[in-house]
Amino acid sequence: MSSAVSIKPVINQIVSAQVNHPYDTFGLNHCENTGYFSLTIFMPNAEQVEVIERGTGKLICQLPRKNKAGVYHKKIRRKTPFDYQLKVTDNAQTRVIDNPYQLSPPLTDFDIHLLNQGCHLYPYNVLGTHQIEHHGFHGVSFAVWAPNASAVAVIGDFNDWDGRCHPMENVNNSGYWSLFIPHLGAGTLYKFELKSQSGERLPLKADPFAAQAQLRPETASVVADNKPYCWHDEAWLAKRQARNDRSAPISIYEVHLGSWKRDKDGEFLNYRTIADELIPYALSLGFTHLQLMPVSEFPFDGSWGYQPIGLFAATSRFGSADDFRYFIDKCHQHDLGVLVDWVPGHFPSDEHGLSQFDGTHLYEHADPRQGFHPDWNTLIYNYGRTEVANFLRASALHWLEKFHVDGIRVDAVASMLYLDYSREEGEWLPNKDGGRENLEAVAFIKRFNEELYREYPGCFSVAEESTSWPGVSKPTDMGGLGFGYKWNMGWMNDSLEYMATDPVHRKFHHNELSFSLVYAFDENFILPLSHDEVVHGKRSILGRMPGDTWQQFANLRAYYGFMWTHPGKKLLFMGSEFGQGKEWDHDSELDWHQLDIGWHKGVQQLVADLNKIYHTTPALHQRDCEPSGFYWLDHSNAEQSIYSYIRYGNDDAPPVIVVCNFTPQVHEEFVIGAPCEGRYLELLNTDAEIYGGSNQGNQGCVVTNDKPAQGQSHSLTITVPPLSTIVFVLAPFSSKK
Repeated sequence: MSSAVSIKPVINQIVSAQVNHPYDTFGLNHCENTGYFSLTIFMPNAEQVEVIERGTGKLICQLPRKNKAGVYHKKIRRKTPFDYQLKVTDNAQTRVIDNPYQLSPPLTDFDIHLLNQGCHLYPYNVLGTHQIEHHGFHGVSFAVWAPNASAVAVIGDFNDWDGRCHPMENVNNSGYWSLFIPHLGAGTLYKFELKSQSGERLPLKADPFAAQAQLRPETASVVADNKPYCWHDEAWLAKRQARNDRSAPISIYEVHLGSWKRDKDGEFLNYRTIADELIPYALSLGFTHLQLMPVSEFPFDGSWGYQPIGLFAATSRFGSADDFRYFIDKCHQHDLGVLVDWVPGHFPSDEHGLSQFDGTHLYEHADPRQGFHPDWNTLIYNYGRTEVANFLRASALHWLEKFHVDGIRVDAVASMLYLDYSREEGEWLPNKDGGRENLEAVAFIKRFNEELYREYPGCFSVAEESTSWPGVSKPTDMGGLGFGYKWNMGWMNDSLEYMATDPVHRKFHHNELSFSLVYAFDENFILPLSHDEVVHGKRSILGRMPGDTWQQFANLRAYYGFMWTHPGKKLLFMGSEFGQGKEWDHDSELDWHQLDIGWHKGVQQLVADLNKIYHTTPALHQRDCEPSGFYWLDHSNAEQSIYSYIRYGNDDAPPVIVVCNFTPQVHEEFVIGAPCEGRYLELLNTDAEIYGGSNQGNQGCVVTNDKPAQGQSHSLTITVPPLSTIVFVLAPFSSKK
């Protein structure tokens, strides 16, 4: 025990909440001069405080009140430590409590060593709050990193939000503050009260490692229930490595949980209700994975989650952490993978968040040329700071560990990689070599991916990266960033621009659609038609299509046919699967009533059938990321705006021939090359009547003739429908699952 100091100067520290080593102040301390002990307590609302023996309840002494604020202190004539409790009377009620300062801080020196080294894989298991048993007491441990604070206290509904009641210990002056409070439990509301180096009281802070938070607009952290969840997804976990492989069919349905559907009163659905409705819907359309826009806790609905505050907490908008686990568990039980959006590129400046957390620029760069995002009015993490990088990596991997998600989609990677991102000359600082690359961010990203693939085999990472940075999806030992996949933003931009062009003018833009194949295998690509393409005046995907209603829907169907047969995994944002007419609105659910209209129902059926043939036709997915999986038959037919190509799978997979016609003109007796002799089944035709088309086609199959064409030994003579994509596969072939 520490030696007690004189009570008079201590009273001022207590009352002003400036205690940074409370174990030397509160609790039972040895008095060197007398050989006895002293006991100091702060209880502002107590009317009487007595010290009693634990177990017997025998009175040891009454503590006299030393000032009006509520400091109680007494020298006790005992020369050996003793086990005690406090009998407190307030508001005419008496209760017996245990003093937190009887018990040592729970944060260990070994944990602090790992945290300082930046190599703690599970910092969320020691920082933040945890219901634990400590020295035989059940309660909650609190721990937070604030190296530049002069004092830190935990405040909450258990101490009237009074920072004088539960000051935390700066463990070995490490900057990690710790305290165990017995008898607290799940549901406790709390924040941290920090004092700057000058003693100034800072804005109250939510817990960076909180596992649960209050529903906005409230901002307190919540002690989460840590009862183990009983998972039932063992079968999925055993096979997900194969399901997530580069050679597997991966078709992703991107979802904003707050606006996919709402209840009859327009309120959010619970994670469990969403699971019961979303999972069968996604499966009925043949999607293999869901991608959730950020579910990390965030303060402002309009940010869609991309300005998060709680990187370790599933947002309370849709229920509890276990409700979210139920959602993931149900997805896995139905063979549906789940990816979550993760936002390590920036964070909001809300005062209860990470901004100037301990009175200094702890998580962010101090210089706005490095630490401020002009596009989003947000702050940029200091990736070069060991503890910050560890915090961020752990925040991503904890979704894999605690929630069993299958992949992490990393938002705005380009903004992390470049120091001059969205900045003019003089608004950024070069790296140590004089370049524009953010070397600290690059090192952070590489280590994140290395840890993900090492610790969670079968999971994968995805980069939203919009530049030509080399090797985004190459392993780090080959000089890459280590992501599993990269969004193909070039394909998305070029193809949408082409599709928005009136068909009569498309011949002048023919290379826009074929250019993506120049670099299609430089990375492991996902083709994204994401939420970003249906907001901010860009119109819906359907709304971008030119022409009258028939042509708009025909264009959309032909475009989806091109997308699903183009090399690369697929991603489609919710609503686009049935051709929603208006832009996405995060404040309301999708326009489900449009499915009563045949045009929209036809698009939905087409997406289901595209997913089916993508999943069941090896040539359309086995070599998605390999140059050997694609061959142009003709990409120069600008006059007719027709593209034709072959998709190949492994050696035993029947080849697939695709023809895309992006004008309303029907072409009879159209000749294309065929790599093998035989009968080719018309596997899919986006102009089929069932989808809302004109039903032009080839009556189900065509047979080769011996006339070579387009570099192939045989050829097919076909009818090419208007504004369509048609897909042929060499028979015999079955599309049954």
